[in-house]
This record gives sequence, structure tokens and C-alpha cells, in this order.
Amino acid sequence: MTVARKVRIADEVRDALGRGAPVVALESTVVTHGLPRPRNLELARRLEAAVREEGGVPATIGVVGGDLVVGVSEAELERLAAGGADKASLWNLAALCAAGADAGTTVATTLFAAHLAGIAVFATGGIGGVHDAPFDESADLPALARYPVLTVCAGPKSILDAAATVERLETLGVALVGYRSRTLAGFVVESTDIPLPTSVDDPAAAAAVLAAQRDLGLTAGVLLSKPVSQGLSRAEFDELLARANRAAQAEGVHGRDTTPYLLGALAELSEGRTVAVNLRLLEENARLATQVATAFAALGGRVGA
Repeated sequence: MTVARKVRIADEVRDALGRGAPVVALESTVVTHGLPRPRNLELARRLEAAVREEGGVPATIGVVGGDLVVGVSEAELERLAAGGADKASLWNLAALCAAGADAGTTVATTLFAAHLAGIAVFATGGIGGVHDAPFDESADLPALARYPVLTVCAGPKSILDAAATVERLETLGVALVGYRSRTLAGFVVESTDIPLPTSVDDPAAAAAVLAAQRDLGLTAGVLLSKPVSQGLSRAEFDELLARANRAAQAEGVHGRDTTPYLLGALAELSEGRTVAVNLRLLEENARLATQVATAFAALGGRVGA
């Protein structure tokens, strides 16, 4: 497998891909920016363990010393979790690598690296999307359209305009599929009232959608929306979000700082309940992603791109 000089694939991941074994990509911003130490490292280890327990090989992706690493080692994971790492999206990835920096990878960057390495399935929590502010849209959206990877998620982060995010994804040609649900997952809320065009009931059916997407020569990815098993009520979350938004406005928070600020405020205002739900959905998504990757491998793991 030939990859760019600044990209490094771990031997375990390379071997698994060569054998046709199920590999699941995992992002690392949840480690660098999602939780305080030491809970961030504990979560990263838990997600990798969940993939292994389901019979897959985890490939946590991060930027370490200017290299984009697909399958960070335990030492590299500890380094990213120690603090001080930046956040790498596609718009600043080259600059961070050129500077020899450490960074957690967003959904967009993880998708790029997964596709480059030949990984077909990626597990995350909530994707980025369309914000209320004009022209404020996440780089995750075009990345989901650009790389033919299946992403298991719990829908867009709850602070976003979910309806506008779905419209944008449809415009971009991303295949939107519900997992045992015909409505979009609501991140820390179990579900929204936004209908999805199709749904599947098991991992094999989800893998078949990805295989068909590639067999057709479609270059966009597949977004598999899985509701968390137990989340907050919509009424409770809306009240918390209103309070968090008021605090953000009072403190003049805007731009790329908005999402981490609001997520932190929600965690504080809910006395940790949003964090508990987020941890639950991350692990559930990692397990489902491994099941889908296993089913996709059984189909021959069609590359198709």
C-alpha cells in the first residue's frame, strides 16, 4: 500500500487490511478536546477495547509529531491525551504537519485518513453540520461526500441545525441511512422528527448499502444514523441548550470556539448527564461499526474507489 510520506499506518492495521479483516477507524478529537484528563485516555482505551471485543482491529487516527498516524500506539495515545494538542481539520492539516505538531483529528480528517489507508468503516459520536450562524458549516459535510466510507454516528451534534444539515448532506449526495429508525438520531437526544429516506435493521444490511454505493461508482460516503439507547428528553435538552447559548452570547463566543464551548457548558449545566450519554453512544457506535465492518469484509470488502 503506497501512501503519502506524512502518513504512517501502524503495522497491526496494515496487516489486518492486507488479510481482509474488519478494521474500524476512530477519531481522536474526543481524546484531545472531548474530556478532561484522565477520562479522555480511559475513553480512548475503552473504544479500542470495544472494537476488539467485537472481533475487529481499531485504528485510532491522530497527528503525532507532524505525521498523520492511522492506528496510533499506546504511547502516542497517551501523548495526545496529555494536553496541548491542536485540532486537525482538513483546512489546517497541512500546516500542522509541516510544523511537526500533535493534533486530534476531526471527523473530516479521520475520513480522509481512513480512505487513504483503505479503511471502509468509521465510528464517531456526533458529526459536525450546519450552525445557526450564516455560512457556518462544518468541514465534516463535504468530507462525508468526498470519501466513500461508512460513518456510524448518532446524528449531528445536538447544538446544530439538524434539518439544515440533512438538507446539505442530501445535496452533497451522501447516503443517509437510519439504523432501526426512520428518523434522524438526535445525538444526546435519542431521536429527532426528521425523516430519513431509508433504514436498515442489521449490520449486514448496512454493509450491503456501502457495497452497492461502491459498486455503482458513487464517490460519496454512507452515513449510518444510530440513536443512542438511552438519552436525554427533548424538553430537558432544549432548556439546557437555551441556557448554554445565552452564556455563549454573554461571553462573546463565536466561530470555531462555539462548538466546544457549548458542549462544555451543556456538560456543566446538566451535571454531567450529557457527557454520560455521549460516552454511551460512542461505545455503542464503535461496536456497531465493528459489526458492519465484519459484514462488509464478508462481502469481499469492495474497494470500488
